[in-house]
Amino acid sequence: MDEHDGQIPLPSSPIEEKLLFLQENMVNFVNQYSQPIIEVSLVVSKYIRILLEKLQETASKSNETLPVELLTPRQLESVQESAVLDSFPLERVLESVDQDRMDILDTIIRTILNETELPFISALAILRDWEYNIRVQLSKSTSPGHLFSPIQLPEDF
Repeated sequence: MDEHDGQIPLPSSPIEEKLLFLQENMVNFVNQYSQPIIEVSLVVSKYIRILLEKLQETASKSNETLPVELLTPRQLESVQESAVLDSFPLERVLESVDQDRMDILDTIIRTILNETELPFISALAILRDWEYNIRVQLSKSTSPGHLFSPIQLPEDF
């Protein structure tokens, strides 16, 4: 596949190409629409949960165990979670999200995972990186309004 033609990689394409395609499409979408961190967080956590359930089910059937790195979020480096956000009513947050924008991000992830047949472990590793960046940004929040700030991704992400 020519990297610049924008076509979804084939299932026979190298895993790295599939991962790059997933990453680029997610980054492009959230940046283009200045998607709030809460919306990205909800979609990413949904896919982490789905992939983990499937991997754990498969591992259990095969009498295998999954690496701890996949089962748990990465530790934040000496940053404490913000208690300010704990007092904000979840119902109010969920009423304020843009469901259509979340559905588009959800569709991007689902379509790429399904069409490329990206291995779940590889997809989960990328989503754990997203989760880490989300948690770092949220840990710096000082008010509930920060939930609706656009996600900030590192330059090399």
